[in-house]
Formats: sequence, structure tokens, C-alpha cells
Amino acid sequence: MESQARGGTRWRRFGLVMVPSVAATAAIGIALAQGALAASFAVSGQQFKVSVDQLDGEGFVQYGTFVTPAGGSRTPVAVSGFDHATITNLCQSVVIPVPVFGDVTVRIGAGSDPNNPVDADNLFIDLAQLNAGDATFTNIDIGVSVDSVGTNPDGDLGGVLPGSFAQRSDGAVLNDVEQVAWATSAGSFRLTDMSLGLSRGTSQECF
Repeated sequence: MESQARGGTRWRRFGLVMVPSVAATAAIGIALAQGALAASFAVSGQQFKVSVDQLDGEGFVQYGTFVTPAGGSRTPVAVSGFDHATITNLCQSVVIPVPVFGDVTVRIGAGSDPNNPVDADNLFIDLAQLNAGDATFTNIDIGVSVDSVGTNPDGDLGGVLPGSFAQRSDGAVLNDVEQVAWATSAGSFRLTDMSLGLSRGTSQECF
């Protein structure tokens, strides 16, 4: 089973938080980036963690659906994203079990300078959990029908039930974010001051 196909300008406004580097996440096989055209990808059997000091985004929408991780069963997620987002002090970590070595943590950092943050367009996330110190939404509508948010070009809603709950906002600012996710994708992702490190064990996770 694959994560839901996504496409169309309004259908991409699924947002709550971000996740990092297209190149780096692809390199470790945990998340894939996709461009402006609708696309699907198989979801890994592992979750990953992301923390940010601040996410400032435009074009927020969120709704519920499911993913089917490799080797697992259907799992509910909140599909979230932004038309555009700037992200300060991004950290992503994933613990990968490696034969002989045991657990290895891959940790990615970027955007440590508030004056030169990470920049993302058409950002999506299949979210399992999120905690934030505070969040401010602009012109928010809570409880709208997912049908009013828009559909992708081929009209395939995947695991989304017609008429089900959704929410949207012109913009959102989230501070002190910690999230656990199954997958992410973005049309573009510009990392600043990127670093990538590996360590044995789990002590170097983002949180």
C-alpha cells in the first residue's frame, strides 16, 4: 500500500509542520521528495523525529487518512502541509537497526541562523504525533468538509472519506515543535547550513 497521491494547487495545502532535507531523507531511505506533479511512494516501516524552533507557514490545511507502513497494517495519520514555509533550527533524526552494529541514529540539522532559515514549497507530512509550545493561526476554519478544500487532478481521495473533517488557515506560526512522522514530501526544499551525522545507539535523537 502506498501513501496518498497528491496534486493540484489547493490539495497541497495540508499543514501543521515540516520535515527536512529532500536529499538527506532520500539518502537514508526514510522519506522522499516529490515535485509539482501528483506522485505516490511506499512508506517505510520506521517513524522519524523532527524538531524546529519555529515554523512560519502559508496555506495550511489538515485532514485525516491512513498509511500502510512496510510490513505493517493500516495506520491513521494527520496529513498536513503548507504551500510555503520557512523553518528555523531544523533537526531530523531516525534510528536505523543495522546488522552487527545495532541501532544507528542518523541526524540532520539545518537553518540554525534565524536570518537564513530553511525554505520549503508544497510541503506534506503524514503525521503520527505533534507537540508545540504555542501556535498562532490566521483566518482559520475548523470543521470544514474535506471536499471544499479541493481535489487532486484525477479526483482520487485515497483513504479520505468524502465529507469528512478538515481544517484550513491562511497562515500559521508554530514554536518549539516536536513531531513524529511516517513520511514527508515537498516540491522544493532549500537547506541552509546543513549537517549530517551518524552515531551508535539512540542518545543523539532530536528529542
